[in-house]
Amino acid sequence: MSRIGRKPISIPAGVKVLVEQNVITVEGPKGRLSRAIHPDMKLVVGGDVLAVERPSDGKLHRSLHGTTRSVIANMVEGVTQGFSKNLDLVGVGYRANKSGSTVTLSLGYSHPVILPTEDGIEVEVPAANKLVIRGIDKEQVGEYAAKVRSLRKPEPYKGKGIKYENEVIRRKVGKTGKK
Repeated sequence: MSRIGRKPISIPAGVKVLVEQNVITVEGPKGRLSRAIHPDMKLVVGGDVLAVERPSDGKLHRSLHGTTRSVIANMVEGVTQGFSKNLDLVGVGYRANKSGSTVTLSLGYSHPVILPTEDGIEVEVPAANKLVIRGIDKEQVGEYAAKVRSLRKPEPYKGKGIKYENEVIRRKVGKTGKK
């Protein structure tokens, strides 16, 4: 049984937490995040600690308890440190360019793929075959990175495609000729 929901969330200096009915707003040095939570979950702010309480031990309330605590902890971490995902482009001729608010990817198709960046997302191209996606909302950063990766998923024979920096591709052995 997980006890994540019972862990208190420490609020660092410079971060404001505002709870109004079932909407929590977290404001920090990197920005401001707001999210609606389930009305049954109760948030208790005491000094520099925030706790999530559940009304009963029912299955729904137990599952919401840990999820709500994790989401709020990610909001606090996002407005203080932010989140980032690193992507590698593996393949001959696979490269990325950033111009203004768009990212142009050459992925072996007959045309370049042009992706606009979303609000709250910052895309950086430190090298021609690397992408760094940054933002304060963990969910939004992960979704954008998954969207970019879905354009050319890594294949198991040569490993070509867009992969996360620390992702391990399970390789398959190719066909062998008759002897």
